Amino acid sequence: MNPTPRPLGTSPVAVGPLGLGCWPLAGMTRVGVSREAAEATVRAAVEAGITHLDTAYCYGERGESERAIRAALAAVGPSARDGVVIAGKCGIHWQPDATRDPPRRQVVDGRPERIRAEVEESLARLGTDRLDLLYLHAPDPVLPIEESAGALHRLLEAGKARAIGLSNASCEQLARFAAVCPLAACQMHFNMLQREIEREVLPWCRDHAVAMLVYWPLMKGLLAGGMTRDLVFPTSDSRHKYPMFQGEEFARNLDFVDALRPIAARLGVALTDLVLAWTAEQPGITSVLFGATSPAQMAENARALACELDDEARAAIVAAITARGQVASRRAV
Repeated sequence: MNPTPRPLGTSPVAVGPLGLGCWPLAGMTRVGVSREAAEATVRAAVEAGITHLDTAYCYGERGESERAIRAALAAVGPSARDGVVIAGKCGIHWQPDATRDPPRRQVVDGRPERIRAEVEESLARLGTDRLDLLYLHAPDPVLPIEESAGALHRLLEAGKARAIGLSNASCEQLARFAAVCPLAACQMHFNMLQREIEREVLPWCRDHAVAMLVYWPLMKGLLAGGMTRDLVFPTSDSRHKYPMFQGEEFARNLDFVDALRPIAARLGVALTDLVLAWTAEQPGITSVLFGATSPAQMAENARALACELDDEARAAIVAAITARGQVASRRAV
């Protein structure tokens, strides 16, 4: 994999082909993630050359992910902040809700005043004066997206962000946003089994010089190869709500993973290396965000930087994807 930084559209920011997605570090969907483990994972990322750190205001009920990044960079040294690209997101927050278990619900709120407040709080948690990349986390369903875009444009002009992005959006929403605010990046989910963005969103981004940064490259651990067929997720683990991890769909997905193993073995690489390297070289993909909750897991994923695919491996992967066919991937409510 070519580790050369890739530009975010026409902005002054560039990122490597792999980045650390810091959502798991909040500990909200993975049990046993301590503050110490989160900080150690970020330190391990920076030391391994993974300097693109992707977080959000709502990654943790009290900004646990952002606080872990601040503590980790402080431990690395005073110059660590200038050596990383911190991507943040605004527009989603948690609200107490006693009718749920856990007693909280996610609220999408893209009002300009809410955006400004969240960004200021994120900057304080991170201990920095700017975000290198700032996304609107998701379009507000009851607010014209132009209002949110205007708020982010003002933050860009004020130097609170160096580049602006939009996550989880349609082509129509991307176009309306870009008409108001310079758009450098888009973030969507994408992996070997979930390639919906190839139909419309990815071509739109390529045509408009908008970088595409993708999450779930390992589909929440499924494509890492460590899951067994008798695995049952506890209700505290959000994966239990996804059809991909249930019944016949889960079995077929594990069959797909088994089809990838001999490809990785022939190249002499780990399965995660193969999956991340393939994802990072897909046309139009700028950077691939993977999750980790320990330095060991971080180091395992970072090895993909040294993985080189050949034409035989690429053809075998395409054949396995084709044989797998349509995937049921929508999350249950």
